[in-house]
Amino acid sequence: MSDNFVTDTRWLLPDGVDEVLPPQAGALEALRRQVLGLYDSWGYDLVMPPTIEYLDALLTGVARDLDVQTFKLTDQVSGRLMGVRADMTPQAARIDAHQLRRDCPVRLCYTGTVLQTRPEGPATSRNPLQVGAELYGHTGIESDIEIIALMIETLRRADVSEPHLDLGHVGIFRGLAEQAQLDAATESRLWEALQRKAASEVDELLAEVDVAEPARHMLSSLALLSGGTEVLAEAASRLADADEPVRRALAELNAIADALRAWLPDVAIHFDLAELRGYQYHTGVVFAAFVPGYGEEIARGGRYDDIGRVFGRGRPATGFSCDLKTLFNRSEREITSPAAIAAPWQHDADLSRYVGELRQTGERVIWLLPGHEHELAAMGCDRRLVCRTDGWTIEAIEG
Repeated sequence: MSDNFVTDTRWLLPDGVDEVLPPQAGALEALRRQVLGLYDSWGYDLVMPPTIEYLDALLTGVARDLDVQTFKLTDQVSGRLMGVRADMTPQAARIDAHQLRRDCPVRLCYTGTVLQTRPEGPATSRNPLQVGAELYGHTGIESDIEIIALMIETLRRADVSEPHLDLGHVGIFRGLAEQAQLDAATESRLWEALQRKAASEVDELLAEVDVAEPARHMLSSLALLSGGTEVLAEAASRLADADEPVRRALAELNAIADALRAWLPDVAIHFDLAELRGYQYHTGVVFAAFVPGYGEEIARGGRYDDIGRVFGRGRPATGFSCDLKTLFNRSEREITSPAAIAAPWQHDADLSRYVGELRQTGERVIWLLPGHEHELAAMGCDRRLVCRTDGWTIEAIEG
């Protein structure tokens, strides 16, 4: 490779890695503060986990997908393997279980850049600005409902229009797999086929491993149980022969759906009993938000009880996360460059005092450095400070 080629391409970013420039960066930061303010108003305490941790802590209790998504390196101090966080949820669980150790329900929120080895979808970033909220210490569906409602409110604060909610429950598939006495390898293959909604492949696999009725019929039905509220009634019929864990999971899903119709009456709810995102990680209800015209989910979450056990304290847990940059890009809010006031470069005590006062009120004041007095428009200035007989005053810049 020639030196010229290296020089000419140094400005390029790696595939899937992006940056945010003005004025979008300022608007994105304003959205971040707004979302954190929302979480604070709901009683969620902000935590700031480190960007890098020992790998065994980052990957504890999570699906193997996160292992693949994590950049790994060796700590030059300890010699142990470390990882750059690809998801902040395990870090929040560690903080609740080991650092805080409270007995009451704990509400935590976080925001920060995570780094992933590959994008999760064709339109997603490898360095998302993740924001999320987690609720620990409560086993009932009430905490799931609160988290889902907070996720939808996050989208609303970001001016994301017409979000709809996708609901599932990993306990249904997990219970049916146990009832069918599937081994781990077969369960994994069946899970993969269900994610592709490959009904014929599901049937072939169940025939191949000789799963007996009625478990075979019920597992095969999962690929078909997707749609509106009617899906829950159909599931009750098709899964009538299921064991207690499956019936309990269906009852939870029905109860959550009933509550959400009251909490979020204007949000369309879709049910998909074959949607098993984070199957190795989640333990109960799973959910995601989608918007028209965008094929990827824009927020997701679910219940993941006992993740903190390896940190010395298993706790019920539910939460959600999303990429704030994705919300920002799907937002309908107008982005404008901030207007500024130009101040001449002068050693004048009255001028300096006035500039300070203007900045205290929220005005953007830019000192005109010598030699650049003619570049007002390029710096976004629509007004200037002018010294008149009665002192310094703000005047509009004409033309």
